[in-house]
Amino acid sequence: MKSDKNHAVSERQKTLEKLIAKYQQSYYGGEAEISDGEFDLLWDELRSLAPDSPVIQKVGTGDSPDVDGFPKAKHLIPMGSQDKAANPEEFRAWARKTALAKFVVQYKLDGASLELQYEKGALVRAVTRGDGITGDEITANARRMAGVPVKLDLPFTGGVRGEVVMAREVWRSKYASKANCRNAANGIMRRKDGAGCEDLRLIAYDAAAFGNDGYFPDEMQKIAWLGKRGFQTAFTKMFADAEDVIACREEVAEAREGLPFDIDGLVVKDFATDMADLRRARPERQIAFKFELETAFSILRQVEWSESGATYTPIGVVDPVRLAGTTVQRANLNNPGMIRALGLKIGSAVSVVKRGEIIPKIEGLAPDGALPVNSPMPHAENAKNCREREIEIPSRCAVCGADLVDADTRLYCPNAACPKRLLHRLEKWVSVLDIRELGEKLLRQLFEKGRVRKIADLYTLEAEELAAYERMGELSAAKVIRHIRTKRELSLAAFVAGFDFEGVAETIMEKAAAAGFNTMEKLRAASVEDLAAVYMLGEITAKAIVEGLAAAAAEMDAVLAAGIIGIAAPPAEGTQALCGLSFCFTGELASMKRGQAEQRIKAQGASAKSSVVKDLSYLVTNDPKSGSAKNKKARELGIPIIGEEEFLSLIAKAENAAAESPKQGELF
Repeated sequence: MKSDKNHAVSERQKTLEKLIAKYQQSYYGGEAEISDGEFDLLWDELRSLAPDSPVIQKVGTGDSPDVDGFPKAKHLIPMGSQDKAANPEEFRAWARKTALAKFVVQYKLDGASLELQYEKGALVRAVTRGDGITGDEITANARRMAGVPVKLDLPFTGGVRGEVVMAREVWRSKYASKANCRNAANGIMRRKDGAGCEDLRLIAYDAAAFGNDGYFPDEMQKIAWLGKRGFQTAFTKMFADAEDVIACREEVAEAREGLPFDIDGLVVKDFATDMADLRRARPERQIAFKFELETAFSILRQVEWSESGATYTPIGVVDPVRLAGTTVQRANLNNPGMIRALGLKIGSAVSVVKRGEIIPKIEGLAPDGALPVNSPMPHAENAKNCREREIEIPSRCAVCGADLVDADTRLYCPNAACPKRLLHRLEKWVSVLDIRELGEKLLRQLFEKGRVRKIADLYTLEAEELAAYERMGELSAAKVIRHIRTKRELSLAAFVAGFDFEGVAETIMEKAAAAGFNTMEKLRAASVEDLAAVYMLGEITAKAIVEGLAAAAAEMDAVLAAGIIGIAAPPAEGTQALCGLSFCFTGELASMKRGQAEQRIKAQGASAKSSVVKDLSYLVTNDPKSGSAKNKKARELGIPIIGEEEFLSLIAKAENAAAESPKQGELF
């Protein structure tokens, strides 16, 4: 069961990573599909599920793709994310923790964040949110929007923050082809020719004076100041009691459909302006008080089975319903166990929610009376009398014909030779080695043509044959081959993890290596009982390792025989100069990829951490002086923060000293 649970977590992680990468790309491409807040919810879930995910490590590091051609510019103050309260209890907990004397409440506008930068009263730059530190400069477009003064009535130098929104009436009359007002606004504001920007409006809600943290003593005076300067400001009201804020949220939720602009909650702030808090990546003295999850009721008409690798995942097809401004007709059902536990059938009346207002999910059966006869939903009149039938769960693999294994929490093909599983192994190998140049589409083409069916086949490719593939050419093909053939020495753990054994991640193999199974020979000689005795492995994982090694032995040997990939020898006792130390990396390194840096410290006995914890030895960052959350926490805990140059010096010294077998601690 643990293996199945781990697989479910792994599949969810992959889904989140693909969504985040997709939405980040669309954001920078000028056609943002979701709001900043919705993006943050996906990010938060992935961060809690897999904090060391390469996607999480990349988001917000300043590595923003320059796909749209706009010049980049830094914000005067970080445009980070807000903590969120999804219900009154979560808000009360935040209110008790912060113990604010007064609460300032504003509409949480559902648009695109923008910072206007002024010098001596003149607008000089307009910068999108971007990664929170650096964004796109779209000044020319901003000048065409309503609510953007180009000249103030006093020599103010600083930033004004606001939300670019589109009125619902404008959307209905001119941009109804877009899913909602937010999508339309996001796309238009990044058009290179600025067409349509006159249909957008900036609503201001914050400001900061450059070099003068005391310029605005409190939030109410700040809003008044913005109004006097000619800005349209967000609804702002002050309360002395948390319960009054909750009551305000309920009133606004009921009335929001009548507002000219879309909102998705309230922003609650401290009455007193705290610039130090505002500079945090995630301010502590303000919170987004979201509206309750939107729920709709529909009829389950069909179940489709999505195939990813060896796994079959059920997707429910329902009568169309509106959720969070979009029409939903497909919703996740997770696994066969959920279908059975809920007693779902084709024709069942179901409740559908959008988690974080992004991912539709069938939550359960709809309550009695949820689909009245006069409901405008299609087929609702047949809800009570709909003829139900059982949901058919596939029993054979659609690709190889093998009998599927129904493990309740997972339905999968057990055939190790199934083409789906073989392709998934190739994708995993490319991911472990971080060969970004070999994209998923090209890899699939190679697989479908039968040219690459096993990992070892990658090392027989030639640039000339790759150049003939779609969207390739001589230069691109040569680049792919160069990166495939870059000599690499992997740890035993990384090498085995790249062969994609069920439930066997690199961290699992590191535990096996630490227990003495630190060479391929020792690992292959180990029995299920031997490995099951290793702390945190267990019999199921041990069996997966033993059976996987046996099945993949020939392929592993072929990869090693190519002479490009090698397995690092286990270090001799006492030769690991960084033994006992731990490192956490944040931001992008210029000289190497993060995975390479982690491999180098691990080779010297150190461990890689995904977050800043009290026993961390070093935080390695591309900007030691930044005010990022990790930097701040490291300072609070007294953890040394070093830049890339210092890290390179340290690791080089360790590697040189390790060759001379120093005693632990000599370097430091």
